[in-house]
Amino acid sequence: MGVLDGKTVLITGGGNGIGRECALLAAREGAKVVVNDLGGGLSGGDEGDAGPAETVASEIRAAGGEAVSNSDSVTDFGAVEAMVEQAKDEFGGLHAIINPAGILRDGMFHKMSEADWKAVIDVHLHGSYNVTRAGIGHFREQEDGAFVLFTSTSGLIGNIGQANYAAAKLGIMGLSRIIAMEGERKNVRSNIIAPFAWTRMIASIPVTDEASAQRVERMKNAMRADQVAQLAIALCADDAKSTSGQIFGVRGNELVLFDQPRPVKSLARLEGWDPSSIIEQAIPAMENDYTDLGATTSVFPYPPV
Repeated sequence: MGVLDGKTVLITGGGNGIGRECALLAAREGAKVVVNDLGGGLSGGDEGDAGPAETVASEIRAAGGEAVSNSDSVTDFGAVEAMVEQAKDEFGGLHAIINPAGILRDGMFHKMSEADWKAVIDVHLHGSYNVTRAGIGHFREQEDGAFVLFTSTSGLIGNIGQANYAAAKLGIMGLSRIIAMEGERKNVRSNIIAPFAWTRMIASIPVTDEASAQRVERMKNAMRADQVAQLAIALCADDAKSTSGQIFGVRGNELVLFDQPRPVKSLARLEGWDPSSIIEQAIPAMENDYTDLGATTSVFPYPPV
């Protein structure tokens, strides 16, 4: 017996990395799987290849599971609607969507092209809209459904050279939160995961110094895609129905629950504020509570467990 017995799951980006591990694990846990992967490169600039998705689907079938493949793009709303219909046609239903599909086009913001900005926003943020919007009507109608979307510490905390990626990933946080709030009465859940894992996306980030080289080695050896998949699959299970609207991280064998923005300090002035009083009174009173500009590595400086 698996935690997803009787379920059908659509997994985007399922040909490689976290998506592939999610697809394989979902099948081992009893789910019927639609494996979607465009089969394109990391930059999203090519036409793609149906091979990676079908390879994973074939592996599932060879192990005795049920799976079909799909090689359309998450950036095409009509194509994502067709993925949902494919799941229903092939397996009679759909109960969860896991959406790790993504690309990278890193660069310093003052040098970032409009094309690189739009490409990353399109795949990550618009792609997340497409998969949730295409599935939510069906989930609400059957009063059951789980979305597992993917954020990043690039958005939650910050990493230099990833303004486009960070903006998209923080946007996904807001999207997931509203879906969870609006779906509560209909048992439609949405959660997000910030993964720490060695994937081909991470492998594409340039190593510029000894410190970054050491971080890469830690990720390669101790933070794997299959560890992220364990949480993604758990969040789709019926026994996790109490969990929605949350932000998780997976770092090796460590599970992290992130807080969400709430006020940390408030100041009032009965006569109102003006620029001078803000500079003289409010800023000095608040600056000890500012969040510093440290990147992800300053928040997680210790080796993975």
